[in-house]
Amino acid sequence: MSRKLEDYIRENKKAFDIKEPPGYLWERIEAGLDQKKTVRPLRRTLWIGVAASLVLMLGITYMFFNMGRATNPTIADVNPDYMKRQVRFSSLIEEKKDSLEVLAKANPALFNKFKSDMEKMDSDYQKLKQEFSSSPNQNLVGKAMVKNLELQLQLITQQLNIINQVNQYKKENKI
Repeated sequence: MSRKLEDYIRENKKAFDIKEPPGYLWERIEAGLDQKKTVRPLRRTLWIGVAASLVLMLGITYMFFNMGRATNPTIADVNPDYMKRQVRFSSLIEEKKDSLEVLAKANPALFNKFKSDMEKMDSDYQKLKQEFSSSPNQNLVGKAMVKNLELQLQLITQQLNIINQVNQYKKENKI
């Protein structure tokens, strides 16, 4: 206790001892102890407020945890270099596919064989692309995607060389 309070109590101790509370006060206190406490029901508006708060908190929690998962990661998020290589290979593949179609008009059977090979590699690429967003090792899948595009580019280049050689052979031998 503080020093001032202790001094006040010592000086006025006799006054505290002389004055006692009246007897009826103690009787009222005892009667109040024996009574059961009545529990009044909570009002409907309180329950509505609690329910609304709970719904709001659940909604915010859901949005917080699912906000990051809603967006699908891209290859650029994992490695920007992979994205640059993917764009470069994709554009070269499209250019060479166009050239291949032009040159293949003279050899449609050979072109159809090449086309089936390209479709197989492209379907593999699409599978890798789907696997990318759910993969635990996105770096490895991204690397495989770029490698697939690189192999597609090499395949188309070889196919163009073969068609050019066949066309050159036909010109030389006039077949």
